[in-house]
Amino acid sequence: MARRGDALHEHILDTAKHVFLETGYDRTSMDTIAARAATSKRSLYAHFPTKEALFVGSVERSQELFADRLGAPSEYAADPWEAVARFCGRVRQMLSYAPVIQMCRLGIAEAVRLPQAAAQIHDSFLLAAERPLARHLSDECGYATTEAATTAEGLLGVTVYPFLVGALFGLEKLCDTVPAAEDLDTDIDLTQIQQAVALHARTTPSS
Repeated sequence: MARRGDALHEHILDTAKHVFLETGYDRTSMDTIAARAATSKRSLYAHFPTKEALFVGSVERSQELFADRLGAPSEYAADPWEAVARFCGRVRQMLSYAPVIQMCRLGIAEAVRLPQAAAQIHDSFLLAAERPLARHLSDECGYATTEAATTAEGLLGVTVYPFLVGALFGLEKLCDTVPAAEDLDTDIDLTQIQQAVALHARTTPSS
C-alpha cells in the first residue's frame, strides 16, 4: 500500500537522512531521494520545497528519535545520583551509534553554508542530553536552575564529551545498530562515570 500523509512525510525524512549520511549534502539530489523513497518528485516537493528544508527536517527527525531513546534520568534508577550516572552512561552509549556520529560530522562540514542546520545538529545530540539532565538536577538533586544547567554541561563534559571528540576523529569503535538501554551495563564501563558523578553528589548545591 502506498504511503500517504504523515506516513509518507516520515518515510521521506528517514530515507533522506540515510542518503545525506551516505553521500553528503552536496552530492545528494532530490531525484535520488525521491527514487529511494519510492515516491514522485511532485510528492517530495509537496512535503519539502527545497533540499535545505528536507535536510533541516531530517535533522529534526534525528533529534526526536535521539531524545526519545534517551528518555529522562529518573527512568534509569531510583537514587537521583545513580540516575545521573546511568543517564550519562546512556548518552555515551547512544553516541557510539555510527549514524549519530556521521550526522555530527555532516553538521560540522556544513556549518558555514547551513549554520541553522548545523546548530540543530548540535542541539539534537548535545542539548538534547543537557536539558533533561539539568531538569533532573533541579527537580531531584536540589540545584538552582542556573546551577543545574552549568552542572549538567560539566558532568557531560567530563563523562561523555571526550568520547565524542574521539569518535568524531575516528578513534572510537562505533556500532551500526541502535544501542539498547538494557545493554548499558555490558556496553559501558560505568565505574569512572559513577566516580565523576559522586564528586558532584558530595557537593552541596547553593540555595
